[in-house]
Amino acid sequence: MLRSACAFFIGWLLCCSGCKSYEEQRNELPDTPDRGSVRISADETFKPIVDELVQVYESNHPGTTISVTYKTEADCLRDLLNDSVRMVLVTRRPSAEERALMADSLKVNARSLVVARDGIAVVVHPGSADTIFTMNEIKDILTGKHNKKLIPVFDGIKATSTVRFIVDSILKGESLTSTAMAARSSEGVIDYVSTHPGVVGFVGVGWVGNPEDSAQLSFLKKIKVAHIESTDLKGYYVKAYQANIYAKRYPMVRDLVYILKERHRGLATGFAHFVSGEIGQIIFRRAYLAPAQKRLGIRPVQVNE
Repeated sequence: MLRSACAFFIGWLLCCSGCKSYEEQRNELPDTPDRGSVRISADETFKPIVDELVQVYESNHPGTTISVTYKTEADCLRDLLNDSVRMVLVTRRPSAEERALMADSLKVNARSLVVARDGIAVVVHPGSADTIFTMNEIKDILTGKHNKKLIPVFDGIKATSTVRFIVDSILKGESLTSTAMAARSSEGVIDYVSTHPGVVGFVGVGWVGNPEDSAQLSFLKKIKVAHIESTDLKGYYVKAYQANIYAKRYPMVRDLVYILKERHRGLATGFAHFVSGEIGQIIFRRAYLAPAQKRLGIRPVQVNE
């Protein structure tokens, strides 16, 4: 009996000596939500808001560095699948095939969440008389059937989230006009539209929707943001304002989604929780996007344009 008790006590001591505290285990991780560095990829359309999110997170967590590479949506997802990043910010959730590939090849289950919604703004030359469009007119511009032969300009012809939205949600099987033009970036679209009266640009509202941002104010001086016919009231035209996006009154609304594949509770997980949490959602609201995880209060006001 005494021998058994001694054996149990010795075994217990050995077990305890081999156990590590939570803090010791945490310190062995390559990074945590409040220390270390991580690389993520983000859709270039959302650069202004992602830059702000990263700046605030790093300011609140001085021991962290989040390096963001801005790419087309397709390239962001490619980074995720080839395991070069642990998190991406794009406009769609991973497909069943992409989830299966990550589970089988990378041995990790991807998590995703819609954190905000934005709209695709239509921008025209500051001297243009065409500042009001129905969605049928937008479709005519995209297919080359518009009577004024207006030319659409995008942030790239292939692989961008803007083009994918246009093809999937507006054209729905019809072909994009061969006269469509591509700029290198969303800022490039704005610059091109500002000097070419016969074109119509399509950019994320994150580039032109915040009148309190000095960079966006400079863009708004170079172009006009067009009104599009409302989804809920024929003959009523709206801009891609926050309330119109939130209520989906504006017809071209899309999601901002994070996709996370991290095996430990690291910096990417911390940043994902941040963008879906209170501070991140306030940043989206102040950037004039529609927060998806916190309720946005809408009050009626009179706006003179």
